[in-house]
Amino acid sequence: MEIHEYQAKAILADYGVAIPDGGLAYSPEQAAYRASEIGGEQWVVKAQIHSGARGKAGGVKLCGHEREVAEAADELLGKRLVTAQTGERGKGVYRLYVEAAVAGESEIYLGFVLDRSAERVTIVASASGGMDIEEIVASDPGSIVRINVEPAVGLQAFEAREIAFAVGLDASLVPQAVQLMTSCYRAILDLDATMLEINPLTVTADGRLLALDAKMIFDDNALFRHQDVSELRDKSQEDPRERTAVDRGLSYVGLEGDIGCIINGAGLAMATMDMIKHAGGEPANFLDIGGGASPERVLKAFRLVLSDDKVKAVLVNIFAGINRCDWVAEGVVQALRQLEVPVPVVVRLSGTNVEEGRQILKEADVPVITAESLAEAGTKAVESVTGRAA
Repeated sequence: MEIHEYQAKAILADYGVAIPDGGLAYSPEQAAYRASEIGGEQWVVKAQIHSGARGKAGGVKLCGHEREVAEAADELLGKRLVTAQTGERGKGVYRLYVEAAVAGESEIYLGFVLDRSAERVTIVASASGGMDIEEIVASDPGSIVRINVEPAVGLQAFEAREIAFAVGLDASLVPQAVQLMTSCYRAILDLDATMLEINPLTVTADGRLLALDAKMIFDDNALFRHQDVSELRDKSQEDPRERTAVDRGLSYVGLEGDIGCIINGAGLAMATMDMIKHAGGEPANFLDIGGGASPERVLKAFRLVLSDDKVKAVLVNIFAGINRCDWVAEGVVQALRQLEVPVPVVVRLSGTNVEEGRQILKEADVPVITAESLAEAGTKAVESVTGRAA
């Protein structure tokens, strides 16, 4: 689960990380009032969406007068901001963060990410702050500093000092940097975050380290332990299909293709998508209905997949262990009868009660294309869309 910049900054501030003065606004008038509350001569108006690269897309505006703050807010609110990370649809701007403008002498990139292969939190830092980490890696790979934190002892002061010196911080700023990094590491552990990014971390003229932007992502599976974090979820920023899936206990990721997938098991789902592509097609989604899927759950999955108007065929691929093929077959029959499915449906069943499941499909007399193997299922799904042999 992602959260907004202002939410991430509030969390970091609770852990002792210094941030500029700022306030949330939902209207131009409120934005101007926030600027007057903050004081000073310049402010930054930032669109709050779940995406980086907002500045390049016009989502961050520097203002020198309260009137300009109101005008910038009026321009941004209600706009769909398209960045390099949002895709063509963009994301709607429904709230703004007004912040005191800070003139920094230098900018640093600082990130904490859960490295699943190493089973550790990895700290990534660079003296080239203010850029996306992908750009930094491409333009100046030598500036990247990486440290894997040993979970048994946590982030040590000497490791934080190494990072601080490696990104060129003055010795007088190292104690601040050590405190900031240890605070961030504590936050990522305490809250079960999988990523924490400060970009840029700026060095001010008066010798302070300020987090000018912040991003945090949390482990969905651990949110039950953090009700306060769970309540920060902004559904308006999520793909409507994925939001619907989460609310119904399904694992769904929308893609750009036209073959909808209903599958049990993440590994089988990945293999199925690969097979579709191998046959010359493109999957429209990743959808794992999980183990023990009831007919009602299969029906929900059909509704979700068919809500994508790009879908031209549906591939149901089930390898039943905990699941039962007869349950899935009953769900397919219910979907075809209740939803009047307007596209071809390819079904491949294997595993527990497979013969019973195939018999249910046969006796139901519903328009379904059956397949024996994964390869055959992928091929038939592509053929049903293209009208020709894959």
